Amino acid sequence: MDKKYIIGLGGIFLFLLASISISLFFKEEPKTEETKKEKLVTTVMSMNKNKLTVQDANNVIYTFDTTSPNIKTGDNIIIEYTGLLNKNAEHQKDTTITKLVVAEDNQNSIPENWLDDGLFHNFYNAAYKKLQTMSLDEKISQLLLVRYPEKAEEVQKKYQFGGYVFFQKDFKDKTKEEVIKMIKELEAVSKVPILTAVDEEGGKVVRVSSNSKLVDAPFKSSQDLYKNGGFNTIKTDTINKSRILSNLGLNLNLAPVVDVTTDPNAYMYSRTLGENTSLTSSYAKTVIEASAGTKVSYTLKHFPGYGNNTDTHQGSATDTRTLENLKQDDFPPFEAGIKAGAEAILISHNIISNVDSSNPASLSPSIHNILRNDLNFTGIIITDDLAMSALSQIDNPTTKAILAGNDLIITTDYEKSINEIKTALKNGTIDEKTINKLAFRNLAWKYYKGLMFENEK
Repeated sequence: MDKKYIIGLGGIFLFLLASISISLFFKEEPKTEETKKEKLVTTVMSMNKNKLTVQDANNVIYTFDTTSPNIKTGDNIIIEYTGLLNKNAEHQKDTTITKLVVAEDNQNSIPENWLDDGLFHNFYNAAYKKLQTMSLDEKISQLLLVRYPEKAEEVQKKYQFGGYVFFQKDFKDKTKEEVIKMIKELEAVSKVPILTAVDEEGGKVVRVSSNSKLVDAPFKSSQDLYKNGGFNTIKTDTINKSRILSNLGLNLNLAPVVDVTTDPNAYMYSRTLGENTSLTSSYAKTVIEASAGTKVSYTLKHFPGYGNNTDTHQGSATDTRTLENLKQDDFPPFEAGIKAGAEAILISHNIISNVDSSNPASLSPSIHNILRNDLNFTGIIITDDLAMSALSQIDNPTTKAILAGNDLIITTDYEKSINEIKTALKNGTIDEKTINKLAFRNLAWKYYKGLMFENEK
């Protein structure tokens, strides 16, 4: 082989070798994208084994698979995490907590994670100031909406409940003056103005208008009103009903029923509009808008939608529909009412098996999270009566109602509910800060309603 040719090949080889060496030397390490960290400001609701349950400023509840010996129930904490946060589910399976920091408390200001841009936010400062003047027992009592008892004045003097629910027997044969006196006697011994509630739906459920001394004729059902005059008649009826209730001293109506049911054989049918989702949504909007400024708050019920389920007064009921079915058929009336300014929503005791098969809706954090997130509700969430048979086999329903995200609890056995809460406080299941936050929210609602400014003592 030609010597010059060999030397030429060798030169080329050395050149290539040098080029490869230089490229390897200057080659950059592959870039790895840093996992994004997010922050969540929360209050610790409970710690159980390796699970941490917290609640954020929007009252959404999260449970993480983690624990820390330095964190205790009631602490305000900042959570750093990676992964996906499912705001509609309680259990966070796709997140990893990277850091837990206990936030410093300033006793003179509202905790950061109590603050939202909710319906009552303009009254948070007044509510927080009032909260500082109350004992723990008085704060606990603000969480309870109690079925009107015997010797009610004595009961109220002792417990100072947030309010009372009146039933048909409480109005039976009474004159207007006697009803006004009954309520004023309660108000006279109340340190904080009370909620005075009634189920005055019309039709099948009439507590006040069943007494002809109070109302000339029982209020008509929503179905009859709609068939006889449409939504204009419903608007007129709402305004008239509100005037009568307000004049008697009642300031909260546990109505309207905005469940969607078109099956005449269904338990809830006679109490509903009996029409489709779209018309029921218009009904919800009409009632809430008509009630504005009447001094009577109205309550949308029964979230997440009763459907064709059986009577939970008599026992447990399970709803097997999918979440998508509920979103399409049952949520819109609640959404319409919320957009119209609804202050309160009442939760049913139905078990929604495709969302939470372990708990009735009233005791399910996941159901409450959907209401807060999907429907953006910032008002007061109320349980159906804990005395109903659907909860008869459930231990500590009052405690579970608090931990699920309810603001106000309807109870008949108020002593049992109070003892439950105090036991939960003693054993650390609930912290006093949780009680404070719920009492604070209910006080803010009362300021929003105008009760506090008119009657505060």
